[in-house]
Amino acid sequence: MHVPDGFIDAPVSLATGAVAAAAVAVSLRGARRELGGAAPADGLGGERTAPLAGLVAAFVFAVQMLNFPVAAGTSGHLLGGALAAILVGPFTGVLCISVVLLMQAVLFADGGLTALGVNITDMAVVTTLVAYGLFRLLLAVLPRRRSSVTAASFVAALVSVPAAAVAFTLLYALGGTTDVPIGKVFTAMTGVHVLIGIGEAVITALTVGAVLAVRPDLVYGARGLTAPLQLRTSPLRSGTDAAPAPDAAPVPAPAKPARSTRRFALAGLLTALALAGVGSYYASASPDGLEKVAHDKGIDSKTEEHAAKDSPLADYQVADITDGRISGGLAGVIGVGATLLVGTGVTWVVVRRRRDRAAAAATGTAASETV
Repeated sequence: MHVPDGFIDAPVSLATGAVAAAAVAVSLRGARRELGGAAPADGLGGERTAPLAGLVAAFVFAVQMLNFPVAAGTSGHLLGGALAAILVGPFTGVLCISVVLLMQAVLFADGGLTALGVNITDMAVVTTLVAYGLFRLLLAVLPRRRSSVTAASFVAALVSVPAAAVAFTLLYALGGTTDVPIGKVFTAMTGVHVLIGIGEAVITALTVGAVLAVRPDLVYGARGLTAPLQLRTSPLRSGTDAAPAPDAAPVPAPAKPARSTRRFALAGLLTALALAGVGSYYASASPDGLEKVAHDKGIDSKTEEHAAKDSPLADYQVADITDGRISGGLAGVIGVGATLLVGTGVTWVVVRRRRDRAAAAATGTAASETV
């Protein structure tokens, strides 16, 4: 659903650029709490998620290269807002998808530069807000089990894609550059993106379920899912089923040592590299939902040439490499690496600023107590 230059006029593009900038600024502040805060009492979350945010961005980049067929002559790909928000938090999720969109626009000429605000607003902000809001609502009414997290992920991801299609339709109604009846745009966009949403839901649920199976402590959306352990008196000790004495002090459970994320991160990185470097060769070559609708309805009649069309990685091909499989695979690997570096850099800046502010506050408090 990458909107190219020329679909939306300049005033609306500027307005969405301002919205996107504000959303990123708010997300930077919110991500400080998600990435830099102390871990909860149940041991989930905390600073261990900070290095993984860049990995999530790289993984979303890789999976977005895997277009899957949804109808005759139409394909779809992961948007990733739901997946990122559930794994690392909604604010950090917005940052992850924004980094992906920036890398795609600048390096691969995918999604217009003047339309970057449109794409961030639609694909990063709308999908994340809709998906995470629905996800939390579902968890509030579902049983407190891991399967509930997976089921809520499926539904949230499914709804987020047509929600993004509706958002694009509204933006097109405000600033579309072609004279196409908005009703036709709405019907076509929502219809095909409901189908794409099914693929998004399957990918999101499988990924969240896989991470829950091996490292549930790294899933932001599963924080607080597991109830604290309670020590009970064994009947074998007293010979009866009597409860412990009322005045007996509870014995705190020993704290579990923090588990290393290195193996998990390495496995995730290798998976992303394999998907982008090898799996992308088998992706559907059909146009995605927006491209198909734009061509069929004439929305693309005023598409402008991309400013980065001469990039050596344009169209996910490495210049001067004639073998399509090698060229596309290498471009995917480069994209994963670049997205990982930028995404990790952004999240580490967020964490360091959090640490610096906390240290400054502690120093100020100590100084006032000394006085």
